[in-house]
Amino acid sequence: MSNPVSSIRNLGPAYEAACNRAGITSAEELRKIGADAAYARMLQSGMKPHFIGYYVLVMALQNRPWNDCKGAEKTALRKRFDAIKSSSFDADRDAFEQMMDQIGVRAPS
Repeated sequence: MSNPVSSIRNLGPAYEAACNRAGITSAEELRKIGADAAYARMLQSGMKPHFIGYYVLVMALQNRPWNDCKGAEKTALRKRFDAIKSSSFDADRDAFEQMMDQIGVRAPS
């Protein structure tokens, strides 16, 4: 039996919906994929990038409070977020292209 994404500390229904749109349907799958790959998939499925949303995911997968990220760790996470964003998010894709990506019609870029 699998647990919903929202069973992970700090990840609620909206985060679960974003994961589901990216094809991540359980807490176990999310943990296996890891924060970086999961966030990239969410961006590729049309989610808008937001640094806080990324580090909330990282903290959640470490079972830490969402606001526990500070100092050098936060700076390092920002670099990871920027790299994921630059390789996984295309603000110029229109809604139709995003939908085609979600259903697997177009090859991943």
